[in-house]
Amino acid sequence: MTGSTTLSPLRYRAFMLILLGSLLSNFGNAIQSVGAAWQMTITGQPADIVALVQSATNLPIMLLALPAGAWADMFDRRTVMLAAQIGMMLLSVLLAALSFAGVVAPAVVIGLTALLACGVACFNPALAASIGSIVPRIELAAAVALNILAFNVARSLGPAVGGAIVAVGGAKTAFVANALSYVAVIVILWRWRPQTPPPTQRPPLLAAIREGFRHAGRSREVRTILLRAITFTTTGAAAWALMPLVASDLLDAGSAVFGLLLGALGLGAVIGAGSATWFRTRFSSEAIIRAASILYGLGCVGVALQPGLPAMLVLLVLSGAGWVQALSGFSVAGQLWSPRALVGRITAMVSSLTFGGIALGSWLWGHFAEGHGVAMAIMLSGIGMIVLPVIGLLFPMPRHEAAAH
Repeated sequence: MTGSTTLSPLRYRAFMLILLGSLLSNFGNAIQSVGAAWQMTITGQPADIVALVQSATNLPIMLLALPAGAWADMFDRRTVMLAAQIGMMLLSVLLAALSFAGVVAPAVVIGLTALLACGVACFNPALAASIGSIVPRIELAAAVALNILAFNVARSLGPAVGGAIVAVGGAKTAFVANALSYVAVIVILWRWRPQTPPPTQRPPLLAAIREGFRHAGRSREVRTILLRAITFTTTGAAAWALMPLVASDLLDAGSAVFGLLLGALGLGAVIGAGSATWFRTRFSSEAIIRAASILYGLGCVGVALQPGLPAMLVLLVLSGAGWVQALSGFSVAGQLWSPRALVGRITAMVSSLTFGGIALGSWLWGHFAEGHGVAMAIMLSGIGMIVLPVIGLLFPMPRHEAAAH
């Protein structure tokens, strides 16, 4: 970002506070996901139940994204984010308390994980819309990419730290760490004083959602972004959903290796997010999404061939870079092709189908893995990602440079 030349000191400080809040919140979520997934694994749950952790993490984001996006446009965004974080903190404390009490049945862990995801569903659209209200439109793509970089720094460090925490103190300690991360975010949001006043006129919720749908229905660009997002994440969800079983079944290893595998994916994601703006200034959105899909797919195929831990880590770094290049592209495109009055709702739709694809794909690939094996599921997912760019011949991604005018 070149924010130092166009952002006032006050806006720059506000943006950095939002960025730090996003980093800490996602860091805690990554640790919690490691704890939940590993809890399912060590209790001997089958592949479809282990994969349900990813479904529980992502499905509520799909289901609640549209009303949450409307709330982000209708109400004070700081208040929405504070309410979401407080609710998530209380749920994390409850999950930790139940875990210490030995109440760790799959239904309990997955149910509370889903409720935590409801808080994420409310938090993310308000956060994304807040960035658009702070940063000038000419720098919006770079600001969104920087926020995605923060997300993936958390995703790279969170699983590795989560794996270490789980190895030392068990899943319950990971749940405690997640609760503490929400406390830090609440303090940050409490200190932030946004300059943009909350909207004074609020249409009914259903009317606001219909307005967002109408715009998406009229906009060929938005429809294409939504289609490409859900097909990408549904096809590629296997690796994320089945990674605990890659560690336990394919590598016969424990939580530390599980953290390393997710950490490699996250490290690649950091590389992908850090280079997203550079690629975006030199290549079209379609070229980036095609290359990202093929790179991710090749990495998954390589992992499915079980070449050993060191080679797997390298392949997962490459896969993570491809994954986040695409997700960054969908997120930035959603922001750039959204009218400012509808930004919360349009970005929520993109988020809904992105995370909904992960939830649906996790469930489907988990069931497939239960019948055909973890390696075969990841192999077919990777092949699907290599073939997927063909869809761009009929539905090419809108050019990001066209949206700037």
